[in-house]
Amino acid sequence: MTHAGPVQDGSAATDAERGRAFTRYVEPEIPVMLRVATGLTANRADAEDLVQETLIRAYRSIERFDGAHPRAWLLTILRRAHLNTHRRRRPVPGDPHGDLVHHRPAFGAATAADPADEIADGTVDADLARALAGLDARFRDVVVMVDLHQLSYAEAAEALGVPVGTVMSRLSRARRRLRDQLPHLSPRRRPS
Repeated sequence: MTHAGPVQDGSAATDAERGRAFTRYVEPEIPVMLRVATGLTANRADAEDLVQETLIRAYRSIERFDGAHPRAWLLTILRRAHLNTHRRRRPVPGDPHGDLVHHRPAFGAATAADPADEIADGTVDADLARALAGLDARFRDVVVMVDLHQLSYAEAAEALGVPVGTVMSRLSRARRRLRDQLPHLSPRRRPS
């Protein structure tokens, strides 16, 4: 392939051309896709399966990709694959974010006791899990993606198929609700 992007002349791509395009555009985005998938599925094994499905779909359609904005292209594929998988599978009862108790809370460190230490010690696992589970899914998803999996607002927006402003708004509201439900973990406010 002599041009910069994937096959653009309408002919079928050779395996070598697909491989080069895949290496150039797709492979660098795998860590981001895995973080987004983990945020969407809340389960490492399911996230890996979702990324694998995304990689297969991307490889099959790489010759139709114009080379612009590979992350957006891949996250769109990932989101659609997730939606298709979600339609086929019935929800599992219980806490879909149960493995999140090993992460820091979404709202920072307290001055008295460090919430990350409390989480590591297992003292607030149940409270945090219950508070996260109590959030509406649209709020919980942005907390999981941005605060727990450290996706940027733009990456979370792309994964969820919503504008960046919507992610920011939902995250602000979710953090406020978590602070209200978990006052013992919130940073202490200084008297004014």
